[in-house]
Amino acid sequence: MDSFTLVIFGITSNLAQIKLIPTLYDLVAGGAIDSDFSVIGVGRTPMDQSQFNSFISKTLRTPNRHHTHSIDGKIESTLLTKLHYLPADLTDPKSYEQLKNKITTLRHKNLMIYLATFPSLYSTIFNELHSAGLTTSSVDSWTRVMIEKPIGSDRSSAAEVNNLITKYFKENQIFRLDHYLGKETLQNILTFRFGNGILEPLMTSEHIDHIEVTASEDFGIGSRGSYYDQNGAIKDVGQNHLLQMIALATMDKPTEMSSEAITKERVKVLQNLVCDPSSLVTGQYEGYLTEKDVAPNSTEETYFSFKTMLNTDRFRGVPIYVRGGKFLARTATEVAIIFKDSPNVLIYRIQPNEGIVLKIMTKKPGHTLELEESYMQFCYPHDVDLPDAYEKLIIDALRGDQTYFNDTNEVDAQWAFTDPLIEAKHGMTPAIYAKGSWGPKDDINWLEPSTAFCSI
Repeated sequence: MDSFTLVIFGITSNLAQIKLIPTLYDLVAGGAIDSDFSVIGVGRTPMDQSQFNSFISKTLRTPNRHHTHSIDGKIESTLLTKLHYLPADLTDPKSYEQLKNKITTLRHKNLMIYLATFPSLYSTIFNELHSAGLTTSSVDSWTRVMIEKPIGSDRSSAAEVNNLITKYFKENQIFRLDHYLGKETLQNILTFRFGNGILEPLMTSEHIDHIEVTASEDFGIGSRGSYYDQNGAIKDVGQNHLLQMIALATMDKPTEMSSEAITKERVKVLQNLVCDPSSLVTGQYEGYLTEKDVAPNSTEETYFSFKTMLNTDRFRGVPIYVRGGKFLARTATEVAIIFKDSPNVLIYRIQPNEGIVLKIMTKKPGHTLELEESYMQFCYPHDVDLPDAYEKLIIDALRGDQTYFNDTNEVDAQWAFTDPLIEAKHGMTPAIYAKGSWGPKDDINWLEPSTAFCSI
């Protein structure tokens, strides 16, 4: 891997503490990045290097459901030698000159810029980076930028963000990150579908009754009240994660397994999804209004469900039911493909119990003909930690592989589908549902995500 300097704007942010700092530790621990790199953390908080190191150590040891293993002191010490802190006023050009000098001192020829900041700061950051000469690649070096979803808050604002970033960076420099695209099982869908010839011929409206897409969590919004209460569940997971799951499960085989060809097929799915705002159901879990940073009269949804379908010859007429929410009965993220006139269901389980399974009927052992449900399953070993999505995507970005990142057309297609749902929800009052339930009632006879497979 090329030597590089990684600059993280917002190193003290919630995202950095929960995801990025633990990910850097894991990348060093796993040997995924070699010794020839440096990280510059940019933040508003005044700290010297010793205080910054203490902040990193505390962050690594703070309980975090995304990062649960113990910390090895030797690995931590190695990481700390690579980390540098720059206190900065992001509106002050002098801060960017200081950043440029720091980058020059570290003497790595390649530059990765990661924005873990509020999107309202993008314009200032990009403009000042450009003025400081920190946005261009050359013949023998690269400069790249990573930004987090959501890109914008609707189709119009997403276009503004994309126009802004492409003003300063070329498309091959831009990595728009939706961490679900880094999930191991989600990436494995393409290999499973197109690397095996058994089930793919059945992926048509002739054989499929309907498809169910679920992203349920058995916990609430936690400390994300200020973000969540301005966005709601549809923008949080429906506009991005769940649409990506649909795209990978239903896209046509790309002409080649390249970033451009795979992205083209994902976009084709998103552009042919038919939105049905009349099918939208929204809910809010009991106690949401007392969560930290939530408005006392908030009508933001913590649950949603809706129906859609694909306007393509292959899947035309196949209903696709989509739901997502907080404080539901079980944490499960999956795509379930239900076949016609049979008990067979193909399930892509993204989390937990990651795997790909086919529900079938088999004979119970014994002297009588008695049937039972069984699973043919591919499961990941439970004694092996799967690479975190952020690990995989950061490595991909450092390699210049954009396969599992969104391009401009993909972001536009996602918002074009979601905007009518957002407009419809503004005229609705979410139904209150009990914590630990499956949310408000709707007209869909949902499958309950099973715990019977990939559990050992």
